[in-house]
Amino acid sequence: MDAPLAIFIAILIVFALEEERQKRESRRAAARRRNLRRRALISALEQVRSVQIFSEGERPSRYCSLNTSVPLLRIFLDDTQDTKPDFRLSRESLKVLFQLIKHEGTHGWGGTIEVLVFLFWLACGTSYRVVSRAFAMPRSTVHRVIHRVASEMRQILPKVIRHPKPEELQSISDGCVRLGNHTAFHSVVGAIDGCHVRIKAPGEPDAQCYRNRKLYPSVQFQAVCDHQAKFLDVFIGFPGTVHDARVLRHSTLYRQATFPPRGYMILGDGGSPCISQPIALITPFKKPVRGEERVAFNRHHARARSIIERAFGMLKTRWRSSFLHAQEVNPRFVPEVIVACVTLHNICMGAGDVVQPEEEADEDEEADVQEEDITAVSGHQLREQLCANIAGVQ
Repeated sequence: MDAPLAIFIAILIVFALEEERQKRESRRAAARRRNLRRRALISALEQVRSVQIFSEGERPSRYCSLNTSVPLLRIFLDDTQDTKPDFRLSRESLKVLFQLIKHEGTHGWGGTIEVLVFLFWLACGTSYRVVSRAFAMPRSTVHRVIHRVASEMRQILPKVIRHPKPEELQSISDGCVRLGNHTAFHSVVGAIDGCHVRIKAPGEPDAQCYRNRKLYPSVQFQAVCDHQAKFLDVFIGFPGTVHDARVLRHSTLYRQATFPPRGYMILGDGGSPCISQPIALITPFKKPVRGEERVAFNRHHARARSIIERAFGMLKTRWRSSFLHAQEVNPRFVPEVIVACVTLHNICMGAGDVVQPEEEADEDEEADVQEEDITAVSGHQLREQLCANIAGVQ
């Protein structure tokens, strides 16, 4: 064998050996990470092994020990397993969530386990009994854990859902221009809409208060999103009988008038009032629409505003069990559940953990808006200006 060929073969062997060494190191590093995570979880729970539960008439018993045979925990502890089917969040989203939620570690179950219990319950929309069996955890503890984590989700909401900073407005308006396919929307910085979240029918005398015009009990959920379907503002909790316009009037968005800032506007559907103050909210022309200019305006308006319907669709796809079925919890707890869902939605969007909506949010029939009940300045003139801009640049 001549010298050049021998050298070439030797180089190939060296490269192959180095590649194999790197693969082994990568596998070892992954195994070390899994072991560290497992030891951390076990350590956190071992510290509270001696916590006692006392029930009336019963002897105290120990319960805070990690059951590593629980399939859900084994999935989480294994970095190679996908967490989305069971918890609806990718590992990157989970990492961000754990960083945002700070646990004091003064109560029974480790903070990580509690978040996983909450996410599983939220993802499956199942009973506390089923969650109890899935995690080998007492049902009463599951109830406390879910309510505790829901409260923590509410506390981190201001960090995750917020109005844009002044320097962020330009990129949002540019995105809305692309959505609407027209430069006339250069001052648009979001879209607003509302939806009804089904709830378990409450007892009398509250039952009729929650029954909406489609005759099922619900809680109102109003939201504003940007051009990327990230929520900027949410207002949750009014019973289903309340009209969308009244929900808007009582929301902090309307009362405080901090968003959109002066010179900017958001887009709404026909169920909202068309106003310019205290906030600029522009709606489409009512049907039947007369004139090609107004037809064109409505077409571009619908394209730009469709992002809020997409945001709702993504939310309902990720948390299908919580949004498409009546929530089997106390109606007063439903807003907490919705807050958790929208907070997690924004966390996922920020982590690049995007789901494609399986179905867009259903549009409610446009109800007549009694704008005389809205103490605001009409936005009809502003809408006509936008319409003229579109007609002039067709």
